[in-house]
Amino acid sequence: MVILRYLFREFMQNPEGEKMDYDVVVIGAGNAAMCSALAAEEVGAKVLVLEAATEELGGGNTRYTAGAIRTVYNGVDDLRELMPDLTDAECDITDFGTYTEDQFFDDMFRVTEYRTDPELVEILVKNSFNTLKWMREKGIRFAPIWGRQAFKVDGRFVFWGGLTVEAYGGGPGLCEALWESAKKRGIEILFEARALDLITDGNQVKGVKVRHKGKIEEIGAKSVVLASGGFQANTEWRTRYLGPGWDLAKVRGTPYNVGDGIRMATDIGASTKGNWSGCHAVGWERNAPEFGDLAVGDAFQKHSYPFGIMVNATGRRFVDEGADFRNYTYAKYGRVILNQPNQFAWQIFDQKVTHLLRDEYRIKQVTKVTGNTIEDLASKLEGVDAVALVDEIKKWNAAVQQDKPFNPNIKDGRGTNGLDIPKSNWANTLDEGPFEAYQITCGITFTFGGVRIDGNAQVQNTDYQPIEGLFAAGEMVGGIFYFNYPGGSGLINGAVFGKIAGESAGRAAVGEHRSAAE
Repeated sequence: MVILRYLFREFMQNPEGEKMDYDVVVIGAGNAAMCSALAAEEVGAKVLVLEAATEELGGGNTRYTAGAIRTVYNGVDDLRELMPDLTDAECDITDFGTYTEDQFFDDMFRVTEYRTDPELVEILVKNSFNTLKWMREKGIRFAPIWGRQAFKVDGRFVFWGGLTVEAYGGGPGLCEALWESAKKRGIEILFEARALDLITDGNQVKGVKVRHKGKIEEIGAKSVVLASGGFQANTEWRTRYLGPGWDLAKVRGTPYNVGDGIRMATDIGASTKGNWSGCHAVGWERNAPEFGDLAVGDAFQKHSYPFGIMVNATGRRFVDEGADFRNYTYAKYGRVILNQPNQFAWQIFDQKVTHLLRDEYRIKQVTKVTGNTIEDLASKLEGVDAVALVDEIKKWNAAVQQDKPFNPNIKDGRGTNGLDIPKSNWANTLDEGPFEAYQITCGITFTFGGVRIDGNAQVQNTDYQPIEGLFAAGEMVGGIFYFNYPGGSGLINGAVFGKIAGESAGRAAVGEHRSAAE
């Protein structure tokens, strides 16, 4: 990876030792934060970005994602606006379909059990496409998600699940592109600079107290944008708010998202909102490290479960693997896995579907077992009742509706009959060895609870009034996601509200500056 190098002030002070002032200070350096910084600069603000991590580990959770971004589009012409490199030949063999505003709304309301904030979700959906166009203008590149979101059937790729676009180069590529865009526009990024507290006069935020490489400094600002993520890397907060057992979850991404932004905001009277007992959590490699590993990135996830079965330590299935496209189930199934005995499960596949497994199943850092027979496989699965598993698979094979055709690109209705836990789609008998099994646990991505904002991304106080000079975006905003989330909506949420927060913060700061000058 090419590491960008910037010129930074050693202690954020000029040669005379006076405190440096900025129009806008952005806390965080991931997708939401950098969209805020770029938008604030666009309206004429002098911007500083503060990142707690080192440059090598910076970028928040964005750096660890595969880069999928959900957006409204009304056909291939819209997609070509975002991806001008898309060729005619590629379009000829691909059915991109459409993903309308109504479909996005339906998905958001359905997966959140109709809890999502109507005002915020309307802003999210209606601004999704234009925000990506704006990012494209800033130098951010996008590409179709072939392979993960479209399988080739009868010579054509068919996209499914409302998810078509990803950032070029995934999460790392997105971070690099955003930082490069900021550099070109004179936006300063200070790494190893953890924001500690907001500075306020009691009515308005005036700056940030920050620890930079062991030295505590104060930075003046007319507006501050908080975009430093949720509290998923804070073991104590996870247990306090998500509940018992969440201290045992793996953290998929950065170790730096410990709730600092939320704490700083609530310390000065910000109102909280959203699903504080909820989070985005997925099936994750059982033996992955405590936090994400950038060398592996998002590949510890295991998301091809709709084409197989999942069993727990008792040898039994515990969830409908084919309830919906994985885009709409993977973010909630991590919680289900965490609730199983000893917090693990095994995903099992046979040779009819192994060619459909995502690339993440082929990495070196994977807990994988193979067996020529089901009995052979069962005997090798650590922690599993082998006798019960063999019995479970016999019942499974007898229940599969083999008269219905299997099609991975649609909800094919190929389910089961007579099982306590049915499978709704993509059911296949397990009878063609060698068989493969992968051990997983729960990996938490981000938390759903956070601070309350209005449509301008301005943080609200406990009297539901705006806090002057304070804005927020990204994972630390509450009220958008509840219980679950449609795949790819995290990055678009950060981009849309990051842009709005930056514009609002920049205009407030520049307007104040101009008024003072007048």
